Amino acid sequence: MLKILTVVGARPQFIKAAAISRAIRNSQDNIFEETLLHTGQHHDENMSSVFFDELKITTPKYNLEISGGLHGAMTGKMLDGIEKVLIAEKPDWVLIYGDTNSTLAAALAAAKLHIPVAHIEAGLRSFNMRMPEEVNRIVADRLSTLLLCPTKTSVDNLRAEGKMKGVHLVGDVMYDVSLYYRDLSRRQSDILERLGLAEGQYVLATCHRAENTDVSHRLRGIVSALAKIAKDVPVILPLHPRTRKLIAEHELESELKAVTLTDPLPFLDMVRLEQSAKVILTDSGGVQKEAFFYGVPCITMRDETEWTETVNSGWNTLTGAEPDAIVRAFQSSDSLRKLTTEPYGTGNAAELCLKAILQAQQAK
Repeated sequence: MLKILTVVGARPQFIKAAAISRAIRNSQDNIFEETLLHTGQHHDENMSSVFFDELKITTPKYNLEISGGLHGAMTGKMLDGIEKVLIAEKPDWVLIYGDTNSTLAAALAAAKLHIPVAHIEAGLRSFNMRMPEEVNRIVADRLSTLLLCPTKTSVDNLRAEGKMKGVHLVGDVMYDVSLYYRDLSRRQSDILERLGLAEGQYVLATCHRAENTDVSHRLRGIVSALAKIAKDVPVILPLHPRTRKLIAEHELESELKAVTLTDPLPFLDMVRLEQSAKVILTDSGGVQKEAFFYGVPCITMRDETEWTETVNSGWNTLTGAEPDAIVRAFQSSDSLRKLTTEPYGTGNAAELCLKAILQAQQAK
């Protein structure tokens, strides 16, 4: 039996981990035994029993309940907590996702205990070292034994950094997830009816990245753009608690009167909103890809993106946080056309990740 400890800290990571967990359950030989550890990095009320039921994953065996505070303090506490679990569980592999502080802490803890690390979403680069996520990605990749890359671009990024050993192009587990839950959400979610929305007749927006929320003029620019767009078409904005707090601190609530604000939504509701939107405006890497998967034009309110394939395909537009640029991109979004490409694989990334781990274990 091959013991895997999966470390996650935010809702998007649980969603990605669901694809791997499902592949483990479906594997015929019962080779893998998975234990789930949640650092608690992002406290989300929607991560209730309903959330785990929707994703068909078990609740974590460990929850460190570490959230808030400065990056160093948070990562240090996680490093201590994860190390203790690793010593107790003695896994054969540690599985990490993406670019959070939880990702970084797990990579560090495992490397110091000489436990091999498999990094899903390896090789992504925004080339903006001011982003804490970029720092986390680079360090996690350097410490990982297996680098499980979602795209050819991510493989090329690692090659440019001199990293070629242990690199595998597996595709994007989020594509696996989108295919699995696309139809399920249409059957089980009534979010359009609850919000009084019609298919293809509204805009879905998300905003949570520190580069936008922590810089007042950027947050103001995004709020201004959403307010202008909401004059012509309904805008739905599920608000991260931190974003809601900063909007209040900058006294921007009055500008969003025409925008429908919601709390963070259950997973299937969010999938339903994404695939039925007229346009998606976001600063989220995951939502950019989901827009691409569902064939919905996307406007990314950032200066760069690690998911360059969505831009190169002509389906995603980078605008930064300048309100006029965002509004202009929205007004011309009907001209965006999705090209027939499969830059994120064919929907079997989870199985390829497990195959790579098994082969690496057998080669020891």
